[in-house]
Amino acid sequence: MEIISTTALVVGAGFGGVAAAIELRRAGIHDFVVLESADSPGGVWRDNTYPGAGCDVPSPLYSFSFARNTPWPRRYAEQPDILAYLERVARRYGVLNHVRFGTEVDSAEFDAATGRWTVTATDGTTFATRVFVPATGQLSRPAYPSVPGLGTFRGPSFHSARWDHEVDLRGRRVAVIGTGASAVQFVPRIQPEVAGLTVFQRSAQYLMPKRDRVYTGWRRRLLRAAPWLQTADRLSFWLYAEFAQVCLSRWQAFTPLFEWQTRRHLRRQVPDPELRRRLTPDYALGCKRVLFSNDYLPALAEPDVELVTDPVAEVTPTGVTTRGGVHHEADVLIYGTGFAATDMLGPMTVRGLGGRTLGQAWSGGARAHLGITVPGFPNMFLMYGPNTNLGGGSVIHMLESQARYIADAVRTLARRPGVALDVRPEVEQRWDDEIQGRLRGSVWTRCESWYRDEHGRVVTNWPGRTGEYRRRTRRVTLSDFRILHASRGGTGTAPDPVGNDTVSPTQAAASPPQGIVTAPTRRESGERPARRGGGSR
Repeated sequence: MEIISTTALVVGAGFGGVAAAIELRRAGIHDFVVLESADSPGGVWRDNTYPGAGCDVPSPLYSFSFARNTPWPRRYAEQPDILAYLERVARRYGVLNHVRFGTEVDSAEFDAATGRWTVTATDGTTFATRVFVPATGQLSRPAYPSVPGLGTFRGPSFHSARWDHEVDLRGRRVAVIGTGASAVQFVPRIQPEVAGLTVFQRSAQYLMPKRDRVYTGWRRRLLRAAPWLQTADRLSFWLYAEFAQVCLSRWQAFTPLFEWQTRRHLRRQVPDPELRRRLTPDYALGCKRVLFSNDYLPALAEPDVELVTDPVAEVTPTGVTTRGGVHHEADVLIYGTGFAATDMLGPMTVRGLGGRTLGQAWSGGARAHLGITVPGFPNMFLMYGPNTNLGGGSVIHMLESQARYIADAVRTLARRPGVALDVRPEVEQRWDDEIQGRLRGSVWTRCESWYRDEHGRVVTNWPGRTGEYRRRTRRVTLSDFRILHASRGGTGTAPDPVGNDTVSPTQAAASPPQGIVTAPTRRESGERPARRGGGSR
């Protein structure tokens, strides 16, 4: 079978994959392919079409710094408008010319003899690429509850991320398991049309009022005429988000201010004291994702809605039974149980030096230097990798930072044929020690949530400001990497202009990183490419 050769291969055409593709083109790299399993770009904004799907980050901030969008219809855009924006950006910057749709990746393996990655799709298509960029994200795979009987329900059942629009909910009894961000959005949209709604809540959510507003036609015309107004709007949201992010990670003395807002919001929207009690969280604010809604709490107060806080014991053919033995009949079952955020890159199999899988490397929890590079996986650069999610703020700012770093790495590699960059284990260890040390003082360690894996390790969130992350990913520092040199037979080394350790991939594969060491590394300067413009916060 034909092997398609390329300089870089990106997996996924959501915001992360589009950002990576744009930065590669801006860096002068045009020999790359983006693989997308679906038939259109969009990622989570293509897949999540449930009623009310939208973003809880203001639209002026939830957009690329280099592609401002004046046609936003409202401050907090909904899914169709976000998807349309991403599609326009991908088309405008030529990304779609590089995408192979309907191509799902099954495995990726680093070839020590050639210093290249062999990427195999589920349809058997094979790609040979020098640089491998997984951009599948943290919130792409739906998670289901671990309760017996999930497959026994006789009526229609589906996850909110795979909404079945063929199912008519009008006049039917609907059970919703889960009260996370998705449920908070779709529950008030379906409540008026169903005959009865039963919501199964594992834990109450902190809810803030959503300061939404419609952007009228005259306002959009004004933004087009005076784009600095949108810049000012974006800056104000960014400053507030930076403050909130630091409050969650360090300045927890400010937490009572946010708690007061959530308590007042709950009091105003839920008059019944007993229902209000069951909707009051019993954990620290910010430990789980803080949500924004003006209509979720009033929907739960409606007479045809029942909030169940007794844990779910099993799903039956006719409904849901709780641990207390109460059976709740239902005609339709909807799972609003979020995503497998800590199971990054699954179900793709990724093998690095010596055939070691990424799953083995992450057996103690996902980790990566800068959230981008993993020891033993040369020339692999992650988008939206470990510890790059935000408790507050726009993840697109983080994705831009990662994409620029990756483009700098590919440009550096383009000047060095046959070279692969393998981040030094001690560099990654030093980074992980710092990040986990900072996270220990954050609110995210104070309860169970999707931010933490089964070991209790926070593997999703970044503990600092987005501005700090932008600074620390400004450019590639070659002294952070071992320089691997491939030759025809996969043996031997060649001198490196920077003076780093130089080994062949096969020599490196003979002793791949089995654990992380803490020996200090030399502090060579490395090359510093000229700073590029073209973006702001």
